[in-house]
Amino acid sequence: MNEVIQFCIALSEPPPNNLNNIIRQIIKKSSFTERQIEIILKRRNLIEQQFGISKGAFYRQVNQCQEKFQALCYSWILLKAMGIIREEDTDVINRLSEQVSVIKNSDVFPEREDEVMFVIQELLNRMCKL
Repeated sequence: MNEVIQFCIALSEPPPNNLNNIIRQIIKKSSFTERQIEIILKRRNLIEQQFGISKGAFYRQVNQCQEKFQALCYSWILLKAMGIIREEDTDVINRLSEQVSVIKNSDVFPEREDEVMFVIQELLNRMCKL
Protein backbone atom coordinates (compact mmCIF):
# COMPACT_ATOMS: atom_id res chain seq x y z
CA MET A 1 0.00 0.00 0.00
CA ASN A 2 2.94 2.35 0.63
CA GLU A 3 3.94 2.09 -3.04
CA VAL A 4 0.47 3.25 -4.05
CA ILE A 5 0.64 6.20 -1.64
CA GLN A 6 4.10 7.13 -2.93
CA PHE A 7 2.79 6.91 -6.49
CA CYS A 8 -0.07 9.24 -5.59
CA ILE A 9 2.36 11.68 -3.99
CA ALA A 10 4.56 11.55 -7.08
CA LEU A 11 1.59 12.42 -9.27
CA SER A 12 1.30 15.82 -7.64
CA GLU A 13 4.87 16.82 -8.47
CA PRO A 14 5.21 16.31 -12.25
CA PRO A 15 3.45 18.45 -14.79
CA PRO A 16 0.32 19.81 -13.13
CA ASN A 17 -3.11 19.59 -14.72
CA ASN A 18 -6.44 21.30 -14.29
CA LEU A 19 -7.48 19.81 -11.01
CA ASN A 20 -10.93 21.17 -11.45
CA ASN A 21 -11.66 17.98 -13.38
CA ILE A 22 -10.28 15.83 -10.57
CA ILE A 23 -12.27 17.76 -7.97
CA ARG A 24 -15.40 17.36 -10.12
CA GLN A 25 -14.80 13.61 -10.36
CA ILE A 26 -14.37 13.39 -6.59
CA ILE A 27 -17.54 15.43 -6.03
CA LYS A 28 -19.48 13.06 -8.31
CA LYS A 29 -18.45 10.19 -6.05
CA SER A 30 -19.24 12.11 -2.86
CA SER A 31 -22.54 12.72 -1.09
CA PHE A 32 -22.48 16.36 -2.17
CA THR A 33 -23.38 18.05 -5.43
CA GLU A 34 -21.15 20.63 -7.09
CA ARG A 35 -23.61 23.35 -6.08
CA GLN A 36 -23.57 22.18 -2.46
CA ILE A 37 -19.76 22.28 -2.38
CA GLU A 38 -19.88 25.80 -3.82
CA ILE A 39 -22.37 26.82 -1.13
CA ILE A 40 -20.22 25.35 1.64
CA LEU A 41 -17.16 27.13 0.24
CA LYS A 42 -19.10 30.41 0.10
CA ARG A 43 -20.43 30.01 3.65
CA ARG A 44 -16.88 29.32 4.88
CA ASN A 45 -15.69 32.44 3.01
CA LEU A 46 -13.42 30.38 0.76
CA ILE A 47 -14.94 31.71 -2.46
CA GLU A 48 -16.80 34.85 -3.46
CA GLN A 49 -19.43 33.58 -5.81
CA GLN A 50 -22.89 34.90 -6.48
CA PHE A 51 -25.66 32.38 -7.06
CA GLY A 52 -28.44 33.00 -9.55
CA ILE A 53 -31.14 31.69 -7.25
CA SER A 54 -33.60 33.27 -4.84
CA LYS A 55 -32.59 33.88 -1.23
CA GLY A 56 -35.12 31.28 -0.09
CA ALA A 57 -33.72 28.62 -2.40
CA PHE A 58 -30.18 29.51 -1.37
CA TYR A 59 -30.95 29.14 2.35
CA ARG A 60 -32.84 25.88 1.76
CA GLN A 61 -29.69 24.56 0.09
CA VAL A 62 -27.57 25.91 2.95
CA ASN A 63 -29.72 23.88 5.37
CA GLN A 64 -29.41 20.77 3.17
CA CYS A 65 -25.63 21.23 3.07
CA GLN A 66 -25.45 21.62 6.83
CA GLU A 67 -27.53 18.47 7.37
CA LYS A 68 -25.36 16.46 4.98
CA PHE A 69 -22.17 17.81 6.54
CA GLN A 70 -23.38 16.90 10.03
CA ALA A 71 -24.45 13.44 8.84
CA LEU A 72 -20.99 12.96 7.36
CA CYS A 73 -19.38 13.96 10.67
CA TYR A 74 -21.68 11.66 12.69
CA SER A 75 -20.88 8.82 10.27
CA TRP A 76 -17.13 9.44 10.64
CA ILE A 77 -17.42 9.50 14.45
CA LEU A 78 -19.49 6.30 14.46
CA LEU A 79 -17.24 4.38 12.07
CA LYS A 80 -14.12 5.50 13.93
CA ALA A 81 -15.58 4.74 17.38
CA MET A 82 -16.66 1.26 16.27
CA GLY A 83 -13.19 0.51 14.94
CA ILE A 84 -14.42 0.28 11.35
CA ILE A 85 -12.19 3.17 10.32
CA ARG A 86 -8.75 2.22 11.57
CA GLU A 87 -5.79 4.49 12.25
CA GLU A 88 -4.10 3.45 9.00
CA ASP A 89 -7.33 4.32 7.14
CA THR A 90 -7.26 7.78 8.70
CA ASP A 91 -3.63 8.15 7.61
CA VAL A 92 -4.52 7.18 4.02
CA ILE A 93 -7.43 9.65 3.92
CA ASN A 94 -5.26 12.42 5.38
CA ARG A 95 -2.50 11.79 2.82
CA LEU A 96 -4.96 11.67 -0.05
CA SER A 97 -6.61 14.87 1.16
CA GLU A 98 -3.25 16.61 1.41
CA GLN A 99 -2.27 15.51 -2.08
CA VAL A 100 -5.58 16.56 -3.61
CA SER A 101 -5.21 19.89 -1.81
CA VAL A 102 -1.74 20.34 -3.29
CA ILE A 103 -2.81 19.53 -6.83
CA LYS A 104 -6.29 21.09 -6.84
CA ASN A 105 -4.96 24.43 -8.07
CA SER A 106 -2.33 22.89 -10.33
CA ASP A 107 -2.45 22.03 -13.98
CA VAL A 108 -2.55 18.27 -14.52
CA PHE A 109 -2.26 16.66 -17.92
CA PRO A 110 -5.61 15.09 -18.86
CA GLU A 111 -4.02 11.63 -19.13
CA ARG A 112 -2.74 12.02 -15.55
CA GLU A 113 -6.23 12.79 -14.23
CA ASP A 114 -7.29 9.21 -14.87
CA GLU A 115 -4.16 7.95 -13.10
CA VAL A 116 -4.87 10.14 -10.06
CA MET A 117 -8.48 9.00 -9.90
CA PHE A 118 -7.41 5.36 -10.35
CA VAL A 119 -5.01 5.62 -7.39
CA ILE A 120 -7.65 7.26 -5.22
CA GLN A 121 -10.22 4.62 -6.20
CA GLU A 122 -7.79 1.76 -5.53
CA LEU A 123 -6.87 3.08 -2.09
CA LEU A 124 -10.52 3.61 -1.17
CA ASN A 125 -11.46 0.16 -2.50
CA ARG A 126 -8.85 -1.40 -0.20
CA MET A 127 -9.86 0.73 2.76
CA CYS A 128 -13.62 0.21 2.36
CA LYS A 129 -13.49 -3.53 1.68
CA LEU A 130 -15.79 -5.33 4.09
